[in-house]
Amino acid sequence: MEIFIKIVQLLLSLSILVIFHEFGHYLAARIFKTRVEKFYLFFDPWFSLFKFKKGYTEYGVGWIPLGGYVKISGMIDESMDKEQMKQPPQPWEFRSKPTWQRLIIMLAGVTVNLLLAMAIYIIMLTVWGEQYLPSSEVKYGITVDSLAYNMGLRNGDKILSVDHKKVDDFAAIPKTIILEEAKSIQVLRDGKNVNVQIPAGCISRLINHKSPDFISVRFPFVAGKFTVGSPAEAAGMKIDDKIIGFNDSLMLYFDQFRSSIQNYKNQQVRVIVLRGIDTVSLAVKVPSAGLIGVYPKGPINYFSFKEKSYSIFTAIPAGVVKAFDGAGNYLKSMKLLFSQEKAYESLGGFIAIGNIFPSTWDWQSFWSLTAFLSIMLAILNVLPIPALDGGHVMFLCYEIIFRRKPSDKFMEYAQIVGMALLFGLLIFANGQDIMKLFRH
Repeated sequence: MEIFIKIVQLLLSLSILVIFHEFGHYLAARIFKTRVEKFYLFFDPWFSLFKFKKGYTEYGVGWIPLGGYVKISGMIDESMDKEQMKQPPQPWEFRSKPTWQRLIIMLAGVTVNLLLAMAIYIIMLTVWGEQYLPSSEVKYGITVDSLAYNMGLRNGDKILSVDHKKVDDFAAIPKTIILEEAKSIQVLRDGKNVNVQIPAGCISRLINHKSPDFISVRFPFVAGKFTVGSPAEAAGMKIDDKIIGFNDSLMLYFDQFRSSIQNYKNQQVRVIVLRGIDTVSLAVKVPSAGLIGVYPKGPINYFSFKEKSYSIFTAIPAGVVKAFDGAGNYLKSMKLLFSQEKAYESLGGFIAIGNIFPSTWDWQSFWSLTAFLSIMLAILNVLPIPALDGGHVMFLCYEIIFRRKPSDKFMEYAQIVGMALLFGLLIFANGQDIMKLFRH
């Protein structure tokens, strides 16, 4: 069921993005009285699932859910309609329009994608506002996994800055380290300021790091819920008991207890808890799994999250800034493919994209991810690769500068090369997904 929910979210999100992107091309073409022959969601080789014709345009839904397209008269595109190009140019065709109009038509799709991302962020800020955990609120410090430990971070560190720049949102620290290709992290450790130099190669490892526990907040261990047959509950532990250690060891935090108790499998330990103002000792038999059957109360119980509400008027500039920040961050992530060793291994196809959606339906997450994908689609489409919008823009810029069009034969070959590159990239990205499945 979880996989099904992810697939539905992915298809719905991509459908929204494709329809808006292609509508941008369609609308600009219609404004300049250019005929649009087809407007399709998904691709339709051999047959379509649904179609109807209105005026000169056929609207439909294809059966291959990998995107969509508009077929504009008099344009060499993925349809590779060579016969039409052999006919004399008609006034309603793309090739008959002034260069500036053709440029606007080709840029309209990515423009609409950026505007869609802005609109989504504006509505989200109006409806849900913003909530995040300020880094200054992480008062007990952090817990780290093996990669963060190798970077030089330690459990209990309080992160002050990254490359001497404060990061207000605690959840944004890993992303900041990656996108800014950070060289150092400043922490407070045992009451002293420490400058942690990030070793070479750690950024590329972090890019491909799949653990959500790279750094997490440290928090006290207060009993929140017991498992069925819990040894802790059987020993007399109660909800809201605060575990502070076992045997003769003081352990005030959940991560300390969780790692240390593993050394006492199949042994009886004396767990010390605070119950109100009383200190209680409980004899607990630790099973072979090294777990005593108690879930801690989550971090949300110990920290003050920052919340900000927006009116529609204040959400507009904030949403625009959020969209441009997202575009800037995505461009930085693309740069990493060339600047960091093995960063290409982080590339993924439809499985990777589908996995970023939550396994339960959550509209806030859905729209946030859709806005991000809309920005991603806009940037990828404007790359100067033949067969993408950016390829057409590149040749139109050539035409503007040199005052002459590339030949139709050149455009045909360029389209074929571009499509081959795109299919190769598609195969590589989805092949990466399949290889990752086998590795896990």
